[in-house]
Amino acid sequence: MIHLSLTKPVTILHSFSSHNPNRLEIFSKNSSFSVSDSRRRNSYMAPPILSLALPSETGRVLSIQSHTVQGYVGNKSAVFPLQLLGFDVDPIHSVQFSNHTGYPSFKGQVLNGQQLWELIEGLEANDLLYYTHLLTGYIGSVSFLNTVLDVVSKLRSINPKLTYVCDPVLGDEGKLYVPEELVTVYRDRVVPLASMLTPNQFEAELLTGLRIQSEEDGREACNLLHAVGPSKVIITSINIDGKLLLIGSNLKEKGQTPKQFKIAIPKIEAYFTGTGDLMTALLLGWSNKHPDNLEKAAELAVSSLQALLQRTLNDYKLAEHDPKSSSLEIRLIQSQDDIRSPEIKFKAEIYN
Repeated sequence: MIHLSLTKPVTILHSFSSHNPNRLEIFSKNSSFSVSDSRRRNSYMAPPILSLALPSETGRVLSIQSHTVQGYVGNKSAVFPLQLLGFDVDPIHSVQFSNHTGYPSFKGQVLNGQQLWELIEGLEANDLLYYTHLLTGYIGSVSFLNTVLDVVSKLRSINPKLTYVCDPVLGDEGKLYVPEELVTVYRDRVVPLASMLTPNQFEAELLTGLRIQSEEDGREACNLLHAVGPSKVIITSINIDGKLLLIGSNLKEKGQTPKQFKIAIPKIEAYFTGTGDLMTALLLGWSNKHPDNLEKAAELAVSSLQALLQRTLNDYKLAEHDPKSSSLEIRLIQSQDDIRSPEIKFKAEIYN
């Protein structure tokens, strides 16, 4: 307890000295003095987290993936769309680069597992670690991925109903983006913990050991992944005989037959960056709004993405750039209406 004997009226300005953050400044009209109280910080009461105190119909997402200063990949591609769909999103950047690695050069930093855990400890120390969803994307090392597994365990100890949406970023079109040992960790330890999995064709093949050469193979790959853990699986792109498909599968209860569907996707003769990260974020957002209708969530996500890609393509042509000559940065901000309220132009076909 601090006792003050004052002979003049004073005004307490609830601010701390710039030289000593524990020193409360008290001013009277004609004089000033200060009192040091180290216990003041210990008695600090944080305001309520409004996303918890006044929960919305959406939720609070922790998103762990890459970040670029310029351009839209990783968290830069995922956070804004989720916010547009009503989520509070807290991003942790597994890497922070100047730009994506498709440019001639890039610079930046890579977060290691210990640094990730320090961030988690900081959140926990302040009772900030309650999340409804965890989203993970590109992870470049086994040590970091092992720490992500610890994060999943920690978050579920606080909220057992946590939804874990995992985009297992391993590679594409037969080429690995990450060290080969990550495939085993994803297959044996990560996939069993996931609520929803969103691999591409190559990643689904790596995780199941099944070569996908037909629609039936794609459906069987979903079944194999269901058997390991996730109730919702969407293989976001499968190339079969020159045709591009999305194949989705929703296993509502163990032992039942999953509801499976496909969506035909137009092929665009261009390469876009950040589309996988955006697609997974959209699937998280729309599947949360339609928890028992994965095909509707996929229709909305695909329709949003295709509208954005078409706008990106048109804008590059407007700028007199040949879209086939380089990878293209997506027009995310300019497409926010298509993200928030997409017109469904791509319909799901349910398998019998």
